[in-house]
Amino acid sequence: MEYVLTWQTIFEIIATISGIICVYLQTLEKIAAWIFGIISVALLAIIFLDAQLISDFILHIILLLLNVYGLWQWNRYEENENSPHMVLRFTSVHWIIWLAIIVIVTPLWGFLISRLFTADLAYFDAFTTVGSLVAQYLLAKKYLENWITWIVVDVIAIGVYTYKELYFVAFLFLIFLVLCIKGYVEWKGRERAKSPLP
Repeated sequence: MEYVLTWQTIFEIIATISGIICVYLQTLEKIAAWIFGIISVALLAIIFLDAQLISDFILHIILLLLNVYGLWQWNRYEENENSPHMVLRFTSVHWIIWLAIIVIVTPLWGFLISRLFTADLAYFDAFTTVGSLVAQYLLAKKYLENWITWIVVDVIAIGVYTYKELYFVAFLFLIFLVLCIKGYVEWKGRERAKSPLP
């Protein structure tokens, strides 16, 4: 059977390349990473809407805003000569709060989208949504634990996208998984600050 190159595949390829560049630059704490992130999540939002992965579509619309926030936040750090490479760490309270958010919101969001939309794999989709939003916020704030959150999200996402036959997207998240491990190791090595921001 002859393979037809579709717009979805083209978008997947561009989103994959942009996404890989984005995460790689984030492991190096480069502000330019957020521009590539905006390109990637915008294209992925269109792909997920077409695939009826409604939770992922909504996620990537919100991620557009979080990428803008990350660009602004990292620019603030860059302007502070004392903390351009500041890496923050969770306290016990942080762990409790963020884990509670994920555990409580995931099933609620999964239930909601399964009732309101024609959504496939609603609860797995909901977990990748909630986990990604938490991880992206923590990344913008430069918490080391953002990488741990991303690692878990990426593992689940690879399974979801493979099942949906979004192979380029699954490949993207496989690369993300490797880069997130790299990011965790490198950020931990460059850690400068121990106290979280208010």
